[in-house]
This record gives sequence, structure tokens and C-alpha cells, in this order.
Amino acid sequence: MADQPQRYCPGAERLIPDEACHHWNDRQQKAQRLAALDIVARELAGHPQHKHLGVQCALERLEELLSWRRCTVLLLGDDGQELYVDSAPALTDRPSIRYRRGQGINGRVLASGKRCIVPRISDEPSFLNMIHHREDHESRDFAYICVPITVDQQVVGTLAADIPIHLGDLDEQADLLGIISTMIAHDAQLRREAEAEQLALTEENLRLRQRLGERLGPTHMIGRSRPMQEVLLRIAQVAPSDITVLITGESGTGKELVAEAIHFSSGRSAKPLVRVNCAALNEHLLESELFGHEKGAFTGAVQQRRGRLEEAEGGTLFLDEIGEFSQATQVKMLRVLQQRQFERVGSNQTITADVRIVCATNRNLQAMVESGLFRLDLFYRINVFPLHLPPLRDRRADIVALADHFADIYGKRLGKNIQRISTPAINAMLSYHWPGNIRELENSLEHAVVLAEEGVIHQHHLPPSLQMPPEEAELHPLSLESRVAALERDLISDALKRCDGNISAAARLLDTTPRIARYKAKQLGLLD
Repeated sequence: MADQPQRYCPGAERLIPDEACHHWNDRQQKAQRLAALDIVARELAGHPQHKHLGVQCALERLEELLSWRRCTVLLLGDDGQELYVDSAPALTDRPSIRYRRGQGINGRVLASGKRCIVPRISDEPSFLNMIHHREDHESRDFAYICVPITVDQQVVGTLAADIPIHLGDLDEQADLLGIISTMIAHDAQLRREAEAEQLALTEENLRLRQRLGERLGPTHMIGRSRPMQEVLLRIAQVAPSDITVLITGESGTGKELVAEAIHFSSGRSAKPLVRVNCAALNEHLLESELFGHEKGAFTGAVQQRRGRLEEAEGGTLFLDEIGEFSQATQVKMLRVLQQRQFERVGSNQTITADVRIVCATNRNLQAMVESGLFRLDLFYRINVFPLHLPPLRDRRADIVALADHFADIYGKRLGKNIQRISTPAINAMLSYHWPGNIRELENSLEHAVVLAEEGVIHQHHLPPSLQMPPEEAELHPLSLESRVAALERDLISDALKRCDGNISAAARLLDTTPRIARYKAKQLGLLD
């Protein structure tokens, strides 16, 4: 038997017969194709947070393994008529080129939903060569294969590649490209759904921000008194700029509300407003909260954490109770205000912060500076635009409007139709000194709404501290007579108001006789 012709096959260690070499090449190509599919699956699954990067890496690996060139994914735009370049490893930047439905090879595949094989690029007159620049010899030595990317039987894009002619059977190459397009189609669908969800969330976020901005804008803050009108004017003056604001005032006067109004009236309203309560954290926790920390920076730092300064990038950082800063934190905060730079705890990498700073305190920072508890240079840095909120006792003209506002809020929340607040209840609120300011007023109205019946808040629905003047409450804290008299005055006064001063109608409303109603009204000074 004559010796069979032998040749060297790539990958084999010795010369083997021609027929065996043919089978050897078949096995090698099948192994390459399986490896290619494995690579694509791994790359697509390896970038869960950046799906586009997974497609790009998969195409790069295909070009390395299979000697393909210019692998390109084109996806359908929102209009459903044009293809745009989504991924192409050979391109450093994605071009703005578009293929219309039916235009060129890609447009034809989009329109027909069928793959297209160009045996030699230079011989195809309809090949537009719009995306990649090919030399003449490349057009002669390469075939072009384009397959559709299909989701739910709808063509959403194309996958194309330049295939060296010497690789042989182009139908097999097209089959492999078709399998890969199916894998990319699943990824494209997930990306489309994620983008649609992100777009919906963004639109909802903007809508809520606009509504919140309308509610918190200076023109919508409750304040008719002269002191509050001056505050609203200063908010309108400072909001458009980026300068640092220091809000001072007693606890409960609404400093955070003012900070929100400044933010949502500024050019940073579309970015985050991040709040930090400096009094709620000790020195080490506050530093980590503000600047973030690296993994292992201290016991319990099991992973890297971004600080509130980074979270507020582009927006506003509100530092409530800044008078509680330690000396070390004051030094670091001074650098942020001067240079807009900081480092995370446990890191030497400098981070630049584009953040507006709004501070608030109920303490006398000037006195703290004189006693050495607060740095003078930091005080000057945060006191660029001081804004003082008056206590509620100095803006009594706003008490009724605020009370109506809170009564409406808690009435809706508790399912009660609060129609009005009685005159004795209003008088009690106007005569009270409100040490807890607006916060105490809000709590008082919530208490009253819980007890209120028939849509009216009476004086006896208010907390005990508002049942009588403070001096009388101290002298007779448990006086039954004074409590009964206050209740009777409240009920009769409200009944007379509802009945336009008609004592007989008021008596019927109170389920008593006109004689008793008139006697009680005169006794309480409600009638002459």
C-alpha cells in the first residue's frame, strides 16, 4: 500500500495524512467555535452593572480568537427606523452615522430580518463602507456577514463582521455569528428594559423634585409677619448664588426648611440635597459620615464607603448643628470650604467636591469663638451670608396660619375633616410663649386633631400647657373650677359664633335652655 500524502497541521506535533489533517482542522474549528460561544457568555455575564461593556469585551475576544475583524453591533433607535452604532471594538469613538431601514447591507437585514453574506467586499456594489475605513486589499481578502438581532420576533439590530476569505465555509461562519447574535439579543433586551426603567425613574424623580420645589420654595413658605418676610427676601437673594449660608435660630424654628428652600430655589435643585445632623454622631463617626472611609481604615470598616460630601456632588450639603464639630473635624471642614478638597478616612487620595455648603446652629458661635471652642477662621468661612430665623413668639402674626396648615395636614392624615379652630383655642395659642417654637406648635395641633370631634378644634383639645395662661397654670395646676370654666367658655363661644349670636339657636345646639345659656354667657363675659 502506497504511502498516503502527509502534511503538517497547526496544533499537531507531527506530520499526519491529508485526510486526517482535514478532520484535525474540523475539530480545531469546532473547538474554536465552542470557545468563542463560551467567551461571549462569560463576557456578557461578567459585567452585570455595565452591560454595554460586556458586549464590547465579547466582540474584542471574538476578533482575537477567530481572526474576525470589525465586529459591529448596530441597534434600532427610538424612532424604529434607523440603526446606530452600539458597539465596535475597532472604533475609539462611536460615530453618529445612521443606517435607515433598507439602506446598505445593514439596513437591508433590518428590513428583511434575514442574514446577508457578501463573499468578497470589493465585489459588492451595495456595500456602503460608511462606518469603518478599509484598505483596498482588505476589501479583496475579506467577506462580510451581517445577521439580524431579534427580540420577540422583532428585529432590533444587526451584528456584522469582516471574515477572512481563507477561513472557508462562510455559511458556517454565518451560523456561528447568528448564535452569537441571539446571545447579544438577550443582553440588548435587558439593557433596553433597564434604560426604560431608569428613564421612568428619572422622570418620576424630576417630577417629585419639581413638586417638592414648589412646596418648599420661598413664596410657598408660611410667613406673613414682618420678620418672616425679611427672611423670605434674604432666601430669594442668596438662593441663585453658590455662597455658603449660615442659618441661626432657636431649636424648632424651621432651619432645615429654610435650607431646603434655598436648595430648591437654586440652580442645583436637580442635584441631591444631603442632610447631616452633626450632633447625632461622635467625632470619629462624623468624620467618616462626612468624608467617607476606605476598607480597613478602622475596626468595622469592612468595605469602602462614600461620604456625604461625595453623595452631594453637584448639589447642596446641609450641616445641621455645626457648632458640635470637634476641633479636628473643624480643620478638615475648613479645607473643604477653602479648597473644595478632602480625603476619605484611611486614604491619601485627594477628592474634589463641587458642593454648596449650608450650615445651621442654635448655638452662639461668636461666643464659642471667644471661648476657644470654635475656630475663628472656620466661623468666617461659614458666616459668609448669615440668616437668622426669629422665634415663634416674635412672629405671632404667623401662628394662626401655621395652626391652620398643621390642622389640615393631620386632619387628612387621620381621616378627619377639620373645618376650623375655635376662637378660644386661637386665643390660647396667641397668648402662649412657645418655647419649642414651630415644632411645639405642630405637635400641639397633632394632639388637638386626635381629640377633635365634629370638625372643630376647641381649646380643651389642646395640650395641657395651653389650657390656661402660664402664670395661672403654675398657681393652680389642678384647678377643676378653672378647667371647667375654660371648657364652658370655649363651647358657648363657638356655639354663638356658629349661630351668628342667636342665644336661642346656640342653646339648641348645646342641648340646653336659652335661660341657662344666657346666664352662662353673661357669667363668662360673652354677653353684655
